[in-house]
Formats: sequence, structure tokens, C-alpha cells
Amino acid sequence: MNPSVAVVILNWNGKAFLQQFLPGILLTQYDNLQIFVGDNASTDDSVAFLEINFPTVKIIKNDLNYGFAGGYNKVLERVEAEYFVLLNSDVEVTSNWIKPVIDLMESDDSIAAAQPKIKSQLKKSDFEYAGAAGGYLDIYAYPFCRGRLFNVYESDEGQYNDQKEIFWASGAAFFIKSRCWIETGGLDADLFAHMEEIDLCWRLKNLNYKIMYCPTSEVFHVGGGTLQTENPFKTYLNFRNNLIIMQKNLPAGDAFFRIGIRMWIDFVAWWHFLLSGKPKFTLAVTKGHWHFIKSIAKTNKKRTSVQKPYAAHAGVYNNSVVWAFFIKKIKYFSKL
Repeated sequence: MNPSVAVVILNWNGKAFLQQFLPGILLTQYDNLQIFVGDNASTDDSVAFLEINFPTVKIIKNDLNYGFAGGYNKVLERVEAEYFVLLNSDVEVTSNWIKPVIDLMESDDSIAAAQPKIKSQLKKSDFEYAGAAGGYLDIYAYPFCRGRLFNVYESDEGQYNDQKEIFWASGAAFFIKSRCWIETGGLDADLFAHMEEIDLCWRLKNLNYKIMYCPTSEVFHVGGGTLQTENPFKTYLNFRNNLIIMQKNLPAGDAFFRIGIRMWIDFVAWWHFLLSGKPKFTLAVTKGHWHFIKSIAKTNKKRTSVQKPYAAHAGVYNNSVVWAFFIKKIKYFSKL
């Protein structure tokens, strides 16, 4: 029998996505599978809808909306399986999407987490923003993906069909060994949402685990299902959380250097938003930096005793992806 797998979908007022995509998930070809929906105190009728229409799906209810990170932590405390799959509610799966990833992870004890190929549900020939063909960080810890640089999405022509060690696996379809989840304490609930999976992968890598991309599994992600891309709150979370995870996971001296430069790069974004007539986004960057500074002491307590040299990690691009994209006009990962 295959290792036990629990697919866990975190829901918040997502009845429409559950109605659209849950039937396909239930058709997954895997012989040791449980399907859970963890509900983050939804105010719509999605829980009642599940109870009536999907009685085989196990429902775990949170008493509050704890965000993506805290919500999953609360739910997974009540789930038992050898593998957890954190799956966004707006993801369409294929029938054999689980087994290739599990086979890859079973092949090496040092593999802690992995992701499938993630493509756009709205344009299925293209890679999707949240994960694409695997996550990377640049020299200043700016995240990007194979198959997606900023707002440029490549078509999937088989150019990323190689199994690859990456820096981070996408939270849209995140596979992790449950023992590794427990060892690291899961996601950092203080991040609330956005970049919490990068932080978890970084902590795993500091413990000498590998994060992998599996090209023989494929899913399709709508994207922005819970928090739209053009949202100042999302901008705030991204700018704040990126600095926090750098402080948590970089060696001390390296953190001081890279965070300092990164904040200057963010200042360029601040001016861009201001000159583009987007004052709410300018304010979001300011708030993100201010709340990062306020939380420095708290974040420092979360640093573990082990931080590997940044350049030693697989999945690090030792140049600036911002410079490459905006100044050198490089639009595709393969050209970096």
C-alpha cells in the first residue's frame, strides 16, 4: 500500500471553489487517501454545503479565521497521515497528481517538501504565478519562479520538465512529510498569509532537508481566490513578511547586510507606487516596513540555532532578479 496521504483544503467563504473543484479531487487515483476541508470560521454556507453534498469529506472547523498559516496549523493538529498536502481551494487537479510526487519524496529521506507543476486554470497552456515550475530566491531574497518572472508567464513547452531541487514549494499545492511538519512546528502563524511556505521551506533547508519540484504531476490554479493581486493588504503582507523571513533564516551578519539593501530596493517600489497614483500601495509598503521594525525583537526569538550560508542553498539566484527583469529586460527564467 502507498504511504498515507491527507489532502487538506483550507476554506474561508469558498463555497463556489469547493463546488467547482472538489469533485475532481475526489476522483484522485491514490489508494491511501483522506480528504479534509479545514474551515476558517466561514460566514457563508460552505460548511452546510459540504455536509449535504460531500459526506465523505472530513470537515474540521476552526473557531476563528486564523489566516492561511494559523488556520493550517490548527487544522493539521487534528490530522494523522504520513504526508500532508496543503491544497488551495481554487486548484483543479488531474487524476494522477499525487502518486508521482509521493514516489519522488519516498525516494530520498532528505526530501521534506515538494510541489507539482502549477499552471493557470484560466489559460492552461501557461504557468501560474503561485509556484509555476518551482520557487527560487534572488541574492536579496526576492521570490520568483521558473516559468514566471513578475507578471510575465511562460507557456509550458516542456522546458521545465526536469525534476529539480528548488528553494521553495508553493503553498497552492504543498506536499510535506508530516514528521517534517511536526519537527519544524508548521507554519509561522504571525505571518498570517503570504510567504509562510517560503519561511517553512527555508527552515527545512537550514536543517539540511531538500525541497523538490515534480514535473510529472500537474495541477491548475485560479490564483487570487482569497486575496486579489491588486490589494494593498496583500502588498503589505508581502513586503512585511519578506523582511521577517530574512531575519529569521539568514546568518546574523548576512541578514543585516541583505535586509539593508532589500529595504532600499523596497523604497524604489514605494516611489513607483506613489508616482503611479497608488497611495494605498505606498502606505502598504510603509506599514510593512514599520511593522517589520516593530517586530524585530519578537522575530529574533524565532531564530533557530542553525542558519546555513545563504549561497549554499539550492534555488538561490546569485544576482538581483529585479535588476535582471527591469533593467536588463530579461523576461524568462531560462535567460537568467
